[in-house]
Amino acid sequence: MKAIRKMYDWVLSWADSQYATPALFLLAFTESSFFPIPPDILLIAMAISLPLRAFKYAAWCTIGSLAGGIVGYGIGSIGYESIGKPIIDFYHAHDIMLAIKAQYDTYGFWGVLVAAITPIPYKVFTITSGFFDFSFPQFLGASIIGRSFRFFAVATLIWKYGAPIKSFIDKYFNILATAAVVLLILGFLLIKVLV
Repeated sequence: MKAIRKMYDWVLSWADSQYATPALFLLAFTESSFFPIPPDILLIAMAISLPLRAFKYAAWCTIGSLAGGIVGYGIGSIGYESIGKPIIDFYHAHDIMLAIKAQYDTYGFWGVLVAAITPIPYKVFTITSGFFDFSFPQFLGASIIGRSFRFFAVATLIWKYGAPIKSFIDKYFNILATAAVVLLILGFLLIKVLV
């Protein structure tokens, strides 16, 4: 938990920087293709500091995430062996890729939409989508809906409830981090069970 807490604090340190918005965009971009820390953490901190800009920050987060998702799709499509495979290896997601493929064949659009909203690693879906040549327009449409929903939901909660959410996260960080890991594992197991 100490390593995760250090990463969390490092991400939060950008919230007070003059580079906060570019850092949010970059974090959202990299999280969609390879980086393990979700941009929600920085989005929450920035939105709490300036609640009237919460929706602007959500928009930047969404745009960065979509751009990163497109890069992830490209990695799967044209750079899988050199870039995508090491990322999939890191997440131990080869079986998940096959499960995602089966879901695409059955549900297509809805599989990406679920991944875009839930704690299931979106980067695995982006790379898999490119690797298996999933319809790019459907991939992009599902990503736009899912990522927008996710980040604007966070912005709406901050706009409505503000600083108490940040205090809650700080107070219960270990429990929330553990819950996030459990949800991530359950997401992977859910994909395996659905196949």
